[in-house]
Amino acid sequence: MEKAKLKDLAGKLMFDMSDQEYETLSKEFDFFLAQMKKIEKLDHITEVEPMTFPFANKNAELREDEIGDYLTVDEVLSNAKSHLKDQVKVPKVVE
Repeated sequence: MEKAKLKDLAGKLMFDMSDQEYETLSKEFDFFLAQMKKIEKLDHITEVEPMTFPFANKNAELREDEIGDYLTVDEVLSNAKSHLKDQVKVPKVVE
């Protein structure tokens, strides 16, 4: 992936890296994209069910959700640095 494209994406996420880090990331993206092209060429790949968790455990017993104590809106907002219309206001982190 081109360095200019990586810089553009990083800018949209409001961070920057050194030139060396961009070069390293570019090589990693190129490797990743090459692997994706190989996977696309596999026969019957569209018939494989996507994996949502790498270690499926069909014997796992999940607990039931239980309603417990909760904070009121006022209690939550009392700890927030900034809020607007009963919502915590946070700085923008993406373009």
